[in-house]
Amino acid sequence: MKLGIVGLPNVGKSTLFNSITKAGAECANYPFCTIEPNVGVVPVPDERLDSLAKMYNPEKVTHAVIEFVDIAGLVKGASKGEGLGNKFLSHIRETDAICEVVRCFNDSNIVHVDGSIDPVRDIETINLELIFADIETVNKRLDKARKNLKASKSYQEEVDLLEKIKENLENGISARALDFNEDEEKLVKDMFLLTTKPILYIANISEEQLENAETDPLVQKVKEYASKENAEVIPLCVKIEEELSGLDDNDKKEMLEALGLEESGLDKVIKKSYDLLGLMSFLTAGEPEVRAWTIKKGTKAPQAAGKIHSDIERGFIKAEVVSFDDLMNCGSMVTAREKGLVRQEGKEYVMQDGDIVLFKFNV
Repeated sequence: MKLGIVGLPNVGKSTLFNSITKAGAECANYPFCTIEPNVGVVPVPDERLDSLAKMYNPEKVTHAVIEFVDIAGLVKGASKGEGLGNKFLSHIRETDAICEVVRCFNDSNIVHVDGSIDPVRDIETINLELIFADIETVNKRLDKARKNLKASKSYQEEVDLLEKIKENLENGISARALDFNEDEEKLVKDMFLLTTKPILYIANISEEQLENAETDPLVQKVKEYASKENAEVIPLCVKIEEELSGLDDNDKKEMLEALGLEESGLDKVIKKSYDLLGLMSFLTAGEPEVRAWTIKKGTKAPQAAGKIHSDIERGFIKAEVVSFDDLMNCGSMVTAREKGLVRQEGKEYVMQDGDIVLFKFNV
């Protein structure tokens, strides 16, 4: 699963990417520093694995991972090929969700591509370019659907849907803000529209703004805009996060305490991005390895087993399941079994986040 980090030039997105992945992506104070996208795979923070590791003392601990793509800065006219527009749009099309970095701080030493700080204007600049690209896609599909409609009335639903999407796009409303029924969802998914991708806004603030980040006026503007799309906003100081990412665990903990923070903003971003993609983790635990496995929410037990190995899905018999909280409260798997908290689940069982599972199979 890929999550694209986007934003106007010089808003802090490459610095954010560096902090998340510690990959050392090139970062400079001029537009289009990032031409080809940088890619980094990062572990999803999961305290449950630490607890299980203390219980089992395994040889290896393996976290779930998520892939971040640092995409070139965008400018007005990208949908018509301005700047690196065509490359930007093709790179974002390949991602599953968008993480948009918005500048909410003033600093005369860092040039803003539009000459002033206005986070809502910046968001609209990017969103409008995505909307323009989607209008072009919808128009092509609509022309084809209308031609097909002359031969078969079965295309009426598609024509109606495309006209609805087009009308909203032309009014500046992203497709992700619209409600679709199950049949419409299938048609929309097949269109690969940019504005249907889930989005998370990162409000990049200064260290001075940290204490009152949630009520900061510029952050509030971003939240008001995001609420129209049912999107979430995470305020963080990218500069501080870059410092934190270079520290060992003890120093990082001390710095967070000094800043009055329970966890880093980056941990929030990674966790929320995982959730944004509709993902969750089930866990396996034993002396060889404690591991988190990534699955889509709503996945049934056999398909979850297939994430470990296709043979386990093919020969699935049952799943022995205990919730993480129940296991921790019991202190051991033996006690959990004695208390009847280890359940036997079949093929129709829908996996829950944090399930600790042992799959039984025969091939």
